[in-house]
Amino acid sequence: MAFIKINKQNFYYNLNQIALKTGSVEKIAIVLKDNAYGHGLELMGRLASEFGIKHAVVRKTAEAELIRSFFETILVLGDSIIKDEVYSFAINTLEDIKQAQKGAKVELKVDTGMHRNGIALDELDEALGLIKEHGLDLTGVMTHYRSADELSSELFWQQKQFNLVKQKVKEAGFTGVRVHSYNSASILRMKSFDEDLVRVGIGAYGYNELPDSFDEVALHPVMSLHANKVSNRVVKAGERIGYGGDFIAAHEMTVSTYDLGYGDGWCRGDAQKPYITSEMLPILGRVSMDFISLASEKEEVCVMNDAQAAAKQFGTISYEITTALSADIAKEVI
Repeated sequence: MAFIKINKQNFYYNLNQIALKTGSVEKIAIVLKDNAYGHGLELMGRLASEFGIKHAVVRKTAEAELIRSFFETILVLGDSIIKDEVYSFAINTLEDIKQAQKGAKVELKVDTGMHRNGIALDELDEALGLIKEHGLDLTGVMTHYRSADELSSELFWQQKQFNLVKQKVKEAGFTGVRVHSYNSASILRMKSFDEDLVRVGIGAYGYNELPDSFDEVALHPVMSLHANKVSNRVVKAGERIGYGGDFIAAHEMTVSTYDLGYGDGWCRGDAQKPYITSEMLPILGRVSMDFISLASEKEEVCVMNDAQAAAKQFGTISYEITTALSADIAKEVI
């Protein structure tokens, strides 16, 4: 089966670049949701912990359970809110507050302009009152930026909105509340940082999606995707390969089948505009369920070593390439 190599040195390099921005490793919260963006939840959790990261962010409590021993705090973004010493839970609606278990640690997410999740600004006073009324432990307040990776002033507008949120929380009498709004794009973009945490996702895994107009912070991809040869054959000129026979050999050539396909979460793509692997080998014809065909006799090929570069070929973003990969693909640390 195909396999993934995880480059620990690159991962630690990326985390160090973020730490240089925040001023402290202890201010980094590593985002491990969705199988650590396809890199392996438990594996990346352990490596992050060994680097000194003390905080993590996941999507569900089931994910948190798998990495509980690695971190001092784990923020769960979307699940039933229960009382726990390690876990805190994002509050997105007033109903979340009403349904939360008494004594649970919660982090109030406020909608400052993205309009996806979070308490509306005009609901903030009510939300803070309900948190007190229901006996919840407000440990954090946060927001999310919609355009931090774009050349616009919207980031600064949302920051102003969030400053009003922080002031209201303080005026309501809450203390010891950690504040966090920065994601990968905003921490890579901004020159200063004055919050308690930064939630680092895609940046930790080696991808800076900011346009060229911003100062570049070079990051190194952590993941590379490899496939093993299953079989090979000699194809004569004029013979066709795969479903639909989309590839026609212009001359006699040796073609091998490798164990990677859309069954593993790899993009099917367009046979007329074939994906070119990191070894400059075009996929011949269509990707089939579990296999690709390449003009190679190598026992192992590197299909991708830069998800951002691969994403450009498919007309998407690095997030979609890595998170789509099957969690069953074996991983090894190099």
